[in-house]
Amino acid sequence: MLGSATKVLAARGKKVLEFVLEDADPAALQKAVIGPSGNLRAPVARVGKTFLVGFNEDMWSSVLG
Repeated sequence: MLGSATKVLAARGKKVLEFVLEDADPAALQKAVIGPSGNLRAPVARVGKTFLVGFNEDMWSSVLG
């Protein structure tokens, strides 16, 4: 699913990690977007070619307006 994106923003609490997929380390990306249950962290949304994973109000507001 993330293969169609060019950028992933992953939130864990107040921390937001930005990954540009052509340069991203696959292990670091997986660690940032997979939760303890083994599934993608929630919520997840696709906005254009950017995926938002996890909840951080500032991150979501900056992308969605």
